[in-house]
Amino acid sequence: MPGGPAGHPALPRRSGVACAVVSLSFRSRVEHRSAPVVERLNALPRVVPFLGLLALMVPGIFLPRVGFLATGAVGLFVCWLLFLTWPRLTPPEKLLRLAVLLLVTALTVVQAFPRG
Repeated sequence: MPGGPAGHPALPRRSGVACAVVSLSFRSRVEHRSAPVVERLNALPRVVPFLGLLALMVPGIFLPRVGFLATGAVGLFVCWLLFLTWPRLTPPEKLLRLAVLLLVTALTVVQAFPRG
């Protein structure tokens, strides 16, 4: 294998142009893959995502044996949004969103493992 400058391995070539292999961070990969979904959500009227989460929370709260699945889906959605927005949030916003995530997680756990 021919070496590149200063003994470094040669870069892969496509159409005669050297291409560097870039390793993206986990956050960058998640943001890149989430971009189309976030754009679709952003194109919806503001009330639609709220009603969607409400449509999952109501059965999640009132269905005795399988409700925790809907509540868990809401928790995963909130966690995903929190991950995407974390670097841009102020400390009070981070605290409030973490509180919502912990509340939904606690509700899911209580529903999944009821007493008696």
